[in-house]
Amino acid sequence: MAPSTSKPWPLAAFAGGSAFALASVAVIAATAGGLSGFDIVGPTRPFQYPWRLTEPTDWSRTSAWLGYALHNLAVWGIIAWAQRAKIGFSDRFRGANWAMMGVHILFVGLHILQTQIWYDGLAQDVPEVTALGSVALMLMVILLMESPRRGLFWGRKVRFSKRLLIVCKRYHGYLFSWALIYTFWYHPAVATPGHLWGFFYLLLLLWQSTLLFHRAHLDRRWTLLLEILVIPHAVLVAIAQGKGMWAMFGFGFGSVFILTQMHGLGWSPRLRRGVGLLFVVSMLVAYSLTDRLSQIHEVTRIPVLDYAVVYLLVGLFWLIDRLRPPGDLGQTSEPEALES
Repeated sequence: MAPSTSKPWPLAAFAGGSAFALASVAVIAATAGGLSGFDIVGPTRPFQYPWRLTEPTDWSRTSAWLGYALHNLAVWGIIAWAQRAKIGFSDRFRGANWAMMGVHILFVGLHILQTQIWYDGLAQDVPEVTALGSVALMLMVILLMESPRRGLFWGRKVRFSKRLLIVCKRYHGYLFSWALIYTFWYHPAVATPGHLWGFFYLLLLLWQSTLLFHRAHLDRRWTLLLEILVIPHAVLVAIAQGKGMWAMFGFGFGSVFILTQMHGLGWSPRLRRGVGLLFVVSMLVAYSLTDRLSQIHEVTRIPVLDYAVVYLLVGLFWLIDRLRPPGDLGQTSEPEALES
């Protein structure tokens, strides 16, 4: 079902999330000068994160892991409390919303302070692919969760287990908050252009947890915006790395929008075909102008991986479900989130 155009844009969600993300990024940028004295590894080879201390200490490691763990547990605790209370959806901010906002503001500030004192994030102990993969997994699960409403391939509905969808809707907050908080604490609060944009996008996504059981949390225009902001983020990071991979990431994530995400907007078939054609033409022009037309096949990597993981998750759930008694999941405490 397409989002109703009669509903106003959720200004509280957009303005509040933007203010939170912008203010945090501004503080990171303003305090970046204090990090010049740290001796970091610097660029080495792909997937070896450069922003790590050359000589980490017990305190640099402990401060990062402790901050991450406390942040994550606090958010999980608020989600669990709100679900048990069965507070239902509302247009007002209530106790759980204010508590979540306070937790995020507190731990964002603590991470900035922790970077100033000890520098290191979780990157010192875990590979970069874990930070990339956690957020990627979140976006893939969103494809699965939204499939009853907008389909998976050019608006075509794919029949998935209703039980799987209920489990995803009920517990996605725990998975998504873990993915975002883990990635946030993975990176030290440094102020390169890629980090600043990345933190802005990450904190905008994290703001969605502040909106738990708020009707703005369900607004399809807002949630789509959060999904597609990965496109400029990926392009900017790729440009900063200077390896000519921006087109693969931009058109790769753009392909997911064309194949899946735009089909939940209520656009006419003619408009969707037009946007799809414009996308293909722009992709051909971009690869031609950069003399990389022979590499255009690389844009399939991201969508192929995304849809493969979606079906892998479906297969794993089917296998697990077969090995346990069917049981009864009961009624979800988020009925409106199950609307298709």
